[in-house]
Amino acid sequence: MSVTEPIVNGTSSVTINAYSKDSFQKAVEFYAKFLELECSSKNDTFVILSNGLVSLNIVLLEDSKKDKQANEKIKFLESISKTQDWRSHVSQSLVFNTIDIVSLQSALQTLQFPSQVYPSPLSPMEIYTIDPVGNIVGVTSTKNAVSTKPINNNGNDSCVSILSSSTTTTRSPSGLPTRVHSLTDLSYRMNTTDAYPSLPKQSSSASTNVDGEKKAIAVMTSGGDAPGMNSNVRAIVRSTLFKGCRAFVVMEGYEGLVRGGPEYIKEVGWEDVRGWSTEGGTNIGTARCLEFRQREGRLLGAQHLIEAGVDALIVCGGDGSLTGADLFRSEWPSLIKELLDTNRISQKQYTRYQHLNICGTVGSIDNDMSTTDATIGAYSALDRICQAIDYVEATANSHSRAFVVEVMGRNCGWLALLAGIATSADYIFIPEKPASNGEWEDQMCEIVSKHRSKGKRTTIVIVAEGAIDADLNPITPKQVHKVLVDRLGLDTRITTLGHVQRGGTAVAYDRMLATLQGVEAVNAVLESTPETPSPLIAINENKITRKPLVESVKLTKSVADAIKAKDFKKAMSLRDTEFVEHLNNYMAINTADHVEARLPAEKRLKIAIVNVGAPAGGINSAVYSMATYCMSQGHKPYAIYNGWSGLTRHESIRSLNWKDMIGWQSRGGSEIGTNRVTPEEADIGMIAYYFQKYQFDGLVIVGGFEAFESLNQLQKARDSYPAFRIPMVLIPATLSNNVPGTEYSLGADTALNALMQYCDIVKQSASSTRGRAFVVDVQGGNSGYLATCAALCVGAQASYVPEEGISLDQLQQDINSLAEAFERSEGRNGFGKLILKTTNASKALAAEDLANIITDEANGKFDCKPAYPGHVQQGGLPSPIDRTRATRLAIRAVDFIEKSQDIMATSRAANDFYNNEDKQVENTAAVLGIKGSHIVFTGIRQLYDFETAVSKRMPKVIHWQDTRAIADHLVGRKRVD
Repeated sequence: MSVTEPIVNGTSSVTINAYSKDSFQKAVEFYAKFLELECSSKNDTFVILSNGLVSLNIVLLEDSKKDKQANEKIKFLESISKTQDWRSHVSQSLVFNTIDIVSLQSALQTLQFPSQVYPSPLSPMEIYTIDPVGNIVGVTSTKNAVSTKPINNNGNDSCVSILSSSTTTTRSPSGLPTRVHSLTDLSYRMNTTDAYPSLPKQSSSASTNVDGEKKAIAVMTSGGDAPGMNSNVRAIVRSTLFKGCRAFVVMEGYEGLVRGGPEYIKEVGWEDVRGWSTEGGTNIGTARCLEFRQREGRLLGAQHLIEAGVDALIVCGGDGSLTGADLFRSEWPSLIKELLDTNRISQKQYTRYQHLNICGTVGSIDNDMSTTDATIGAYSALDRICQAIDYVEATANSHSRAFVVEVMGRNCGWLALLAGIATSADYIFIPEKPASNGEWEDQMCEIVSKHRSKGKRTTIVIVAEGAIDADLNPITPKQVHKVLVDRLGLDTRITTLGHVQRGGTAVAYDRMLATLQGVEAVNAVLESTPETPSPLIAINENKITRKPLVESVKLTKSVADAIKAKDFKKAMSLRDTEFVEHLNNYMAINTADHVEARLPAEKRLKIAIVNVGAPAGGINSAVYSMATYCMSQGHKPYAIYNGWSGLTRHESIRSLNWKDMIGWQSRGGSEIGTNRVTPEEADIGMIAYYFQKYQFDGLVIVGGFEAFESLNQLQKARDSYPAFRIPMVLIPATLSNNVPGTEYSLGADTALNALMQYCDIVKQSASSTRGRAFVVDVQGGNSGYLATCAALCVGAQASYVPEEGISLDQLQQDINSLAEAFERSEGRNGFGKLILKTTNASKALAAEDLANIITDEANGKFDCKPAYPGHVQQGGLPSPIDRTRATRLAIRAVDFIEKSQDIMATSRAANDFYNNEDKQVENTAAVLGIKGSHIVFTGIRQLYDFETAVSKRMPKVIHWQDTRAIADHLVGRKRVD
């Protein structure tokens, strides 16, 4: 096979002995496919496999006795694969470094060979398998392999001639990087050069057409505008240029295609999209186009693209826009044939533009596209809605009023549903779950009456614009208003938010989503072939993915069809599972203790919740959701106030009731208090005493690394204190996002938005003063997550993080790049520059010191000032993302505690036989996290012992690190290795 880039390195030469022809052949096939090695020399008894860095000699030494021993060894190792570490049963193993451990994991699954993965299959750092002759073979993404030093065979009878696993390792001189591609790892497709902007010096084959000329990629926005579209266009344009292609924008959507010409299909450069991330709407325009719906309009569009020399088109829009795009591609062969037959294009043009690659990125505030969790602009619109309802609720509370709030969404109730969760709305109307005419009036009045009777002064009802009853009759805000006034006598007002929901700049999530999807869209069109279905760039949980555009659009339209057919059960099933989960969550927390509990008395539990660490957005939402969900199930929720020290000093435990928690869902800070004290610091024995006194059946901890330490200490203390033999769950909540076991912590989005808004304002100040840059000091401890993501959102010229430090060479290069940038600005507006520095990136250089150095080194070309956002970064009100994710995770945590009761019941009863190392028992103390496209529970022992750099208070694998490369590439930053 042809290997363009070696996937493994580390061992320069090794010999493998096989003792039968069958095992010999299988070994050759195994190593060639698993390690991607080529056959460089071969005869009947000897094969050399190599990739230029690694050379494997496989030798046939026929010996039936040794072959039998090898087969017995393989059977034994396979039998213990689930229970014991293979490495403890062999004296030696062969381990290679790899640049892509995930693909090797997939290769093993394809080959159907057994494997052991450390620390976990979701975040592999080391993978071990058994080769066909009985050797333990491993690959690692860490800096050094466990055993890579070669030795001569010297007649050794072992199957493989290497040193034992305890031997000191050596590195291959190749210097190949070793890393794990993360969820947003699009940067591995890019190579930094010393040109500015940081573009490839030569075009690759993927970036040229059949004539050897640069490919041209165009981007257009269509349909309704959505915040984040400008970030998407910026990322597509700059990624296109970075790839060595020509970048075009189509003005005014499909209308621009129909009209054509350089006025509507414009070639753009690097600086043309500068600063677009901070702007709302779409700067290249969008318009509805009836002409494009006709074949003649699409014929004109094809002609104009060919005249402009465009090879690929990326469309950012909703389902209607993307349907049009895919129809355009499917008709392309017949369109260009007709253009040729009518002499509107030449034979040369016909030959060159045989195929049009199309890719979709979904820009829609409705979030109505199936197969993706979020569309560009949806969370920005949700943010506007929640902000408006927060304001409305303040005036409603003053007058004890009811408000009916109408939100957008067409046939999708996502905005209304998520807003209902985020603001604790009393009732919501969504098209996916209508009630029969008259029934909704009774349901709404019953719930509102119960809330009012328990002391709530405000009533918020949210109506999606597509709300209907079971007979497909529209439900309008006026109807809802009439019912609230006539039947309940409430002083009621109607608020229609309208196009305010589309307005303003994008929130941090949408800027990041749009940027990462834009980069991936360019990769997709360059990698597409004529046979490749048009891709849609989606996101699932925390992972950028590609989905078939046609299937996604078809599924989306089938929801509307099911609603029209009154098949609401089917419509709900066609929504993604997260939508259904959110709806169930809303109904659960909204009923609280107002209705009969769902669980019988014997299954009802006492569950405690405690906040540990610094305040973070979403903590109150987690407490509120956990408590109200417990009430609806029949459990009794308790709050431990002021952390572990509050418990040990003042027995600060109180049961939570619904009335006291009204409004918590949307509040910042921590209503039950929090601090950084761990159980051992507070008095773990006293904590055990109170746990025993209150007979807790489960514990939910919400917080950052101190909370992680707390869970570790409580789990270890189970041997000594039976009171801790209960299910325990940690919901990570910290702006640093440094808790092992998750790629997202509550509070990180709130902090990122607060920092982003601060940076936007500072950048505006820098733009107003000619030749001005700012160094912004960013919180985060030893984690550069906040600085990295903020840099991506605001287009910062550079960011310095603790994971990399600040090298003098890189600092000098960044100063030179800033000077070049200011020279090229030529007095243009909006040319302020930002540099973000995590506080711990350098202990020697504070933000002020860094600003002074930059100013001195700039030699009068520009100046630099420090900026300190400080605790503003903790945010005020939590963002809708943190509110809704807190609800989702809190309910998952309670479910975990319920399901773990049987496991812990036995261990609590058997004091003399309690085994804290039993895997099932051990994993009942877990971290609830988001990894890739999954929500997972990972045992604290696994995380703390194998996946945590405790001294640095960080996970060993930094999942977001490769996002840094994308942020650097999109501003043209040159990196010094």
